[in-house]
Amino acid sequence: MTEVGESRDSRRASKSSGDGRNPVSRLFGSLGLFISQILDELRKVVRPTRNELWNYTLVVIVFVTVMMALVSALDFGFGKLVALVFGNGG
Repeated sequence: MTEVGESRDSRRASKSSGDGRNPVSRLFGSLGLFISQILDELRKVVRPTRNELWNYTLVVIVFVTVMMALVSALDFGFGKLVALVFGNGG
């Protein structure tokens, strides 16, 4: 509902002004809040120990090696199958 003497533009201006500060102050306030929230989240991060990091690295290297072997075997097998079905390209 509109108040007597209140136009649609004045309602929009009052809604967009938020807490009444100017846009530059709101921008810097928002950036400050954003940076402080980032720093709060970074404080929550649990960093792995040297042993855990070594174990994680080994697990990734072994997994990637196994996947490379699997994909290479499938590629070789499908290549031989295509060569058998369609001939040697000649």
